[in-house]
Amino acid sequence: MTTNSDDKKPKQVLLTYAVVAVIVLFLLNIFVLPGLMERSIVNTTYSDFLDGLDKKQVKEVQFDIQDYVIYYTAEKDGKTVICKTGLINTDDALVQQIRDSGAVLTSEIPTQQSPLMSLLVGFILPTLLFVFLGQMLFKKMSQSITGGPGGAMAFGKSNAKVYVKSSTGIKFSDVAGEDEAKELLTEIVDFLHNPQKYRDIGASMPKGALLVGPPGTGKTLLAKAVAGEANVPFFSISGSEFVEMFVGMGAAKVRDLFKQANEKAPCIVFIDEIDTIGKKRDGQIGGNDEREQTLNQLLTEMDGFDGSKGVVILAATNRPDSLDPALTRPGRFDRRIPVELPDLDGREAILKVHARKIKIADNVNFREIAKAAAGASGAELANIVNEAALRAVRDGRRFATQADLEESIEVVIAGYQKKGRVLSEKEKLIVSYHEVGHALVAAKQTNSAPVHKITIVPRTSGALGYTMQVDDGDHYLMSKEELENKIATLTGGRSAEELIFHSISTGASNDIEQATKLARAMITRYGMSDEFDMVAMEAMSNQYLGGDASLTCSPETQAEIDKKTVELVRAQHAKAMKILQDNLPKLHEIAKYLYEHETITGDEFMDILNKKPEAIADVQGV
Repeated sequence: MTTNSDDKKPKQVLLTYAVVAVIVLFLLNIFVLPGLMERSIVNTTYSDFLDGLDKKQVKEVQFDIQDYVIYYTAEKDGKTVICKTGLINTDDALVQQIRDSGAVLTSEIPTQQSPLMSLLVGFILPTLLFVFLGQMLFKKMSQSITGGPGGAMAFGKSNAKVYVKSSTGIKFSDVAGEDEAKELLTEIVDFLHNPQKYRDIGASMPKGALLVGPPGTGKTLLAKAVAGEANVPFFSISGSEFVEMFVGMGAAKVRDLFKQANEKAPCIVFIDEIDTIGKKRDGQIGGNDEREQTLNQLLTEMDGFDGSKGVVILAATNRPDSLDPALTRPGRFDRRIPVELPDLDGREAILKVHARKIKIADNVNFREIAKAAAGASGAELANIVNEAALRAVRDGRRFATQADLEESIEVVIAGYQKKGRVLSEKEKLIVSYHEVGHALVAAKQTNSAPVHKITIVPRTSGALGYTMQVDDGDHYLMSKEELENKIATLTGGRSAEELIFHSISTGASNDIEQATKLARAMITRYGMSDEFDMVAMEAMSNQYLGGDASLTCSPETQAEIDKKTVELVRAQHAKAMKILQDNLPKLHEIAKYLYEHETITGDEFMDILNKKPEAIADVQGV
């Protein structure tokens, strides 16, 4: 069915145009050509007609009784012309006069054009004109349908970009922070370089490798690096480019892509965002026939091509759970390569790779920058380095410094400083106590990340201030006590407002959201509730896109979960309040210092926290 549909589409368009052209030509000969001939006839008087008969200059005569017109041919100045005059009468005397002059009475209108000229004017020239216009129209139609400049021959052609012989210039040395993924892909490169040693032992190369991970981790970059290292042609196409308006077009593009790949083997075919065409088939009536036919064709092609030729299929997605099981089974995509967010060492290596592209100070400590950028992807780290270079240019420096990199981290996390927003003295004081409340609760608990920076400078993200905590290293496990401490830290800002001002504000909205989400996860996913024990009450999907949670329990259990969540957050809120009450002098002192300086570092915070309290004025009435 797919092949017939592909072959008929251009034929149907050509047939439709041919029918339209024939109809237009027919109408042209009926209405336009007679008008052209009419313009070549000379209007004369009846007296001229009679004079021509007397002088024997008239050759042919035809009476048009319906229109009362006489058409005749006559010799004038050595040329034969067609003339027309009014019909006065058709009596026998006129007929006899015509016969006496030697003219011939005919039943057709005389014409001065030869049959060849009539054919040229009436058919050949209009046909050539319509062929030219048809080609132009068909070319435009093909471009609008296929999205490419291929004209009529572009139907079913793949839009894959071909980078021949490492023209991308990307090597494994340009990719940092993904050592495990590079190690797995190095075997593919070695097979493309030395396939014989694998054939000698009877091993075959995996037909396909699926790169999965969050956005911005470098999946596409790794695929290009594989092609760069192997020095083979590299076909790159996005999954969305297979999706067409007509059913069967996507399948035709898949066939054409694999045909080109087999012709240029050994080579690498990279399909980005394969989940666009590789989603699970639900079998429901009224589904997307085009997408399913494209997927079926992809499955067939991956089964049919000979892997020993050196055609390797790479694909990338950040939604692996949505892919059809037939696509991810062994024999198609044999190898699944996770491309996760980089760890501390990986972030440091990525920063150094991107720092080679800009001018940077010699004393920059990339380790400290990598610590502060915990959870950042490779793309975000590249953006951090670029933002640092831009900041250096704005400040008139010829190279980026440590301060530029630290500020660029805050730009990526919270946005640019909003210098135009001016807080009132009261609001500024509330924000100062709020942020110090977070920092003080974090510092007085064990197993909490150290405070790195506190600021009350508004940012374009909407934050009026924030407290940054930075771990010394990466942590992959969190205990129940650490999670409870984190919830207590999140409630520290609201607790400080309640303790000092005896009122609450909207500034804790984001803290409340994070604390509630974390407390609910402890109960529904982490099994940290005494009542529910190790029972999962929540399912997660799209783990690489932030995660979508859905409860998998009865309404009664959901109500109990809500109750336990409130109890957990309330207990940590009370703990944060107790910490702030026990350290009230320090809360006043640090808040006053932050109010005056607007930004303090983690070292300044710890110095004030560890020294003996100073007597300060009461600032509650400010």
